[in-house]
Amino acid sequence: MKWKQIPLGPLQTNCYIVYDENQSCLIVDPGDNPRKLATVLEQLELKPEAIVLTHAHFDHIGAVDRIRDKYGIKVYIHEKEKDWLPDPSLNGSKHFMLNEPIKARPADHLIKDEGAMSIGSFEFEVFETPGHSPGSISIYFPEAEFVLAGDALFNGSIGRTDLPGGNHNQLIRSIHDKLLVLPEQTEVLPGHGPTTSIGLEMDSNPFLNGF
Repeated sequence: MKWKQIPLGPLQTNCYIVYDENQSCLIVDPGDNPRKLATVLEQLELKPEAIVLTHAHFDHIGAVDRIRDKYGIKVYIHEKEKDWLPDPSLNGSKHFMLNEPIKARPADHLIKDEGAMSIGSFEFEVFETPGHSPGSISIYFPEAEFVLAGDALFNGSIGRTDLPGGNHNQLIRSIHDKLLVLPEQTEVLPGHGPTTSIGLEMDSNPFLNGF
């Protein structure tokens, strides 16, 4: 199992392509620049299976419809944010974007439970990690030893909690109970910025002192 990080859009939101030896792939958080994303997919000769969203803030969903329509694939999101894709007041674009607000059609599949999940040939675990937003999830590939943490945990930082539905204490609990319990060598693929590891964040993240 391999992955590729592609920063997209004005906030340089990390989109991830997770792909296997058969050239199938999952697209996680296609935030903007659909043409750039499609070019990378074509260069790697990958066949998209689905789009999975760690959460529905505008900077993570801007290319959803263009990519799903181009490849004829389904979109997955946690049920707590099922109304956010078409609603600029919920996804935040109404308040942050200078140009047109971001809208996308509703997701095709709602994630309702934690635990093992499969899409095509991909098998992974879903953790509910709310706090940055109510329906934030993290996506864990145990055999490949990496977790896509969305905007929950960053290299040396954590997600902001001052947006609608955010909760600082809830986010700290999510990180502590769902992410810091993973093996220390687990690579953390965050929604912004460089990658890190569980062990590194346990040792040096100033927001997680005391864990």
